[in-house]
Amino acid sequence: MMKNIQLDLLDMHCASCALNIENALKKTEGVVTVNVNYATARAQIEVSDQTLDSNDLIKVVKKAGYTARAKADEVDITAEKDKRYKLLLFRFCFAVILSIPILVISMPLLLAPFGVNPEGLMDFTGRKLILFVLTTPVQIFAGWQFYQGAYKAARAKSTNMDTLVVLGTSAAYLYSVLNTFWLNGDVYYETAALLITFILLGKVLEERAKGKTGQAIKKLMGLKAKMARVLINGREKKLPLDEVKVGDIILVKPGEKIPIDGVVTKGATAIDESMISGEPLPVEKIIGCSVIGATINKNGSIEFRATKVGEGTVLAQIIKLVEAAQGSKAPIQRVADRISAYFVPLILVISLLTFTLWFFLGQGLVFSLMTGISVLVIACPCALGLATPTAIMVGTGKGAGKGILIKSGEALETTHKISTILFDKTGTLTKGKPEVTEVVGADKKKILTMATSLERLSEHSLAEAIIKEATKEKIKVLEANAFASIAGQGITGNIEGRDYYFGNRKLMDSHKISINHFAKELEVLESDGKTVMILGTGRSAIGLIAVADQLKDNAPLVIAAFHKLKIEPVMITGDNALSAKIVAQKVGIKKYFAEVLPQNKAREVEKLQDKGEVVAMVGDGINDSIALTQANVGIALGSGTDVAIESGDIVLVRNNLEDVLASIKLSKFTMAKIKQNLFWAFIYNLVGIPIAAGLLYPIWGIALKPELAGLAMALSSVSVVTNSLLLKFKKI
Repeated sequence: MMKNIQLDLLDMHCASCALNIENALKKTEGVVTVNVNYATARAQIEVSDQTLDSNDLIKVVKKAGYTARAKADEVDITAEKDKRYKLLLFRFCFAVILSIPILVISMPLLLAPFGVNPEGLMDFTGRKLILFVLTTPVQIFAGWQFYQGAYKAARAKSTNMDTLVVLGTSAAYLYSVLNTFWLNGDVYYETAALLITFILLGKVLEERAKGKTGQAIKKLMGLKAKMARVLINGREKKLPLDEVKVGDIILVKPGEKIPIDGVVTKGATAIDESMISGEPLPVEKIIGCSVIGATINKNGSIEFRATKVGEGTVLAQIIKLVEAAQGSKAPIQRVADRISAYFVPLILVISLLTFTLWFFLGQGLVFSLMTGISVLVIACPCALGLATPTAIMVGTGKGAGKGILIKSGEALETTHKISTILFDKTGTLTKGKPEVTEVVGADKKKILTMATSLERLSEHSLAEAIIKEATKEKIKVLEANAFASIAGQGITGNIEGRDYYFGNRKLMDSHKISINHFAKELEVLESDGKTVMILGTGRSAIGLIAVADQLKDNAPLVIAAFHKLKIEPVMITGDNALSAKIVAQKVGIKKYFAEVLPQNKAREVEKLQDKGEVVAMVGDGINDSIALTQANVGIALGSGTDVAIESGDIVLVRNNLEDVLASIKLSKFTMAKIKQNLFWAFIYNLVGIPIAAGLLYPIWGIALKPELAGLAMALSSVSVVTNSLLLKFKKI
């Protein structure tokens, strides 16, 4: 039995940090899988050893040079992130305030347009000492987090981005210190100070942008009500949500939030469920209707019985799904991970080679040192590390706001590759609310009586329609004995000492019951797309009951859209071939599978996969659970009040076919962003590192200054996150 443990990681500074932690955890005995997400600063660990707990894994992370803790409440995490962001912003502002005079004193030509004599500033006594005094606080205080990160990595015998920053800035700073107190060369304090300032600027912008990518979780958490009005012995008492129990009666007044999930026991109202369904119009609620926690009661007072509390509520399940998705990795990220694993050591080698090459080519110590530093600080593993997770965070967050719950990065990636999509018929292409249209036979009342007496014990989706018709006709239900349900065929039972069989042709054939005298009626009803159930006793059929399930209004439009996307829609149903054909024709589906038993649906999915198709299965998440699991992507249509977490890779809360289309569009848009991010991250490093190494110097005499290299590095990761945020504006 597997156990999942989540940890918050408090001091990661780059993608290399994430890989260091991930590798340390993977080496721990009893750990099966590890996923460390740099963008969310969270580790998801699956363990087989039940004795392993979060404290054991926290020790492993600490040994690797980092700090972790058991997953905290999102509100606490947000507060801590805000605190860390404010400290980062303060350090940046501190660095800016000191860097301006450092820059002016180092490059007095900047003041020439203002009437200041630059030569006087260059030659005055104590210039180097003043620069030392101004730069040292920037190097030590503002750059402290980089030294801290590099030290932790070194202690764990690894490297990260902090290693590059520390080596680059320290080289410029220490070289300048030597020339201030012992030697008589030029100083480059502005290089060290501006490098730290620009990198801190990038970190500030990156943290701010990363915060925006995770807004979906914050919004969901913010929807929770704090208190509930619980009726105890007829008296109203306000209780915190964690004290409310299943079965409690809760009063909600107009304008208030529904605190938790339940069923209305008194009153009527309209409720704004847009936070769950995305639908703007309020939904009417009367006695017996379900209500969802965090939705808004509009215009009437109601009382309801609590049915789900705590982690069982719809909102809690949605948050759980979104958290899992945003913390997961897409397969495409493996490429970036493999590169990041060797990135920092490779840059250290390239920097050393750059310094050595230029020095032996006679360009002098200063030029060689500056190009070596430029290589160190322009390289950016962060852009690679942020490319995938930030896009996934924005994409899954956008989906959650539309009632599209994508359970993992892998599901998000696979969805855009779908070539064939299977639709269950009942409740998916149709409304799932069948009605009796005809009762055929000599004694219609008897036919309905016997069918209802059998169906009241059945869980079949058509049973409800027959019972509803019997109630309308005031049919008296009889007791049925020896009841048996035969999957894919129908039901049997004994009523008043006689055996009755109610189901399809297969059931009649297996019990040698003749249906020849109803052949014409069967053909007419089935040719109209109706599902016909036969009632038989003895050796002969005595009647037919036809049931019709109306197509969803948007079904033909959605199917047409799939044809345009070059994705083949296929219908799969347990209905007879003729009924299936009629429904398929009405919605515009060319290929269909009929008379497929529930347990055989997965086999049909497998057959398509064997032909090389990437298959999605759309179903209700209950009868189709095996097929949903077998499919490359299982898409479960929810009911709005029951988010089936275990069913499918994508859960559509609204039970709306258009959301199937929207989920595929969302996947395509998100994958496009990931590919753009990875492309620019790779191109940035492939182009930036050679330029920093002095590639253009022999051609145009241009050498990239270290401080400009630092600015480029800082902005590279910001650009990746910003590009991911643009996904918010895509229409799905």
